[in-house]
Amino acid sequence: MSDPDFFSSASVVIFGLGLMGGSLAMGLRGRCRWLAAVEKDEETRALAKKLHLIDEISADPLDVVPNADLIVLAIPVKSIVSVIHKLPDWHSGSPLVLDLGSTKAEICRALSSLPARFDPLSGHPMCGKETLGLKNADKKIFSGATFAFTRLPHSTWKSIAMAEQLVQLLGAKLLWIDAETHDRWTAYTSHGPYLAASAFALTIPEEVKPLAGPGLRSTIRLAGTPASMMMDVLATNRQNILQVLNEFRAGLGEIIELLRQEKDQELADLLLNAAQSRNKLVLEIMPGGEP
Repeated sequence: MSDPDFFSSASVVIFGLGLMGGSLAMGLRGRCRWLAAVEKDEETRALAKKLHLIDEISADPLDVVPNADLIVLAIPVKSIVSVIHKLPDWHSGSPLVLDLGSTKAEICRALSSLPARFDPLSGHPMCGKETLGLKNADKKIFSGATFAFTRLPHSTWKSIAMAEQLVQLLGAKLLWIDAETHDRWTAYTSHGPYLAASAFALTIPEEVKPLAGPGLRSTIRLAGTPASMMMDVLATNRQNILQVLNEFRAGLGEIIELLRQEKDQELADLLLNAAQSRNKLVLEIMPGGEP
């Protein structure tokens, strides 16, 4: 059972018009009966109005949330959890609730605690930039990206159909996944790489900058992501990230030992395996693209 016209007849409220929430608003603009946002930052509210991005925006949830058919939480992870616990006081009906948080386990526990009249679903679009804010928003960031969704015990056909339609509207790829698997996988694909890039960025001395080129820029790109965004992610996926970093440290240790012992052929074989793994992964992510 599905509702192909959900968005055209729906009132949608987005919490947070940063990079992800702003990009989503751009993707939904003109496709909803009413599109509103809750945004605390005054400059962001002013920019949203200047862009004619939404129909209504307020710093006070009570101005817009009671009218929502769908509530989207595009704010930091711990803020998402906090807002979830307040939703029953702000909305007396049966809205759909979708978060876009980068970790799932803690958020899903909070969503599962909502009264049965709510229809929750947890989501995470695997896209973005290291530059944040509405000024960097772009609806095209969803195109071709995986949009992961996690069902909750009282997710209904309506929220599931909404997810399927949202993915179609944005040009993304749908993936259903449980919360624990999501958090373990993203420790490898997102959170660990961010910390590895940050660690390498910290090793670079000032004197080498004249020889910095594209290789260095691509290696440390993720380190440019503001820590203010990442701290909630790291705190709510700590054990998975520690496991990934321990594995990374072991792999780096093997490379160090092969270098130290001058085992050049073994090192070459290891690096060949790494290149093959990387190329296979990139080709699977971007079929037909350059490895």
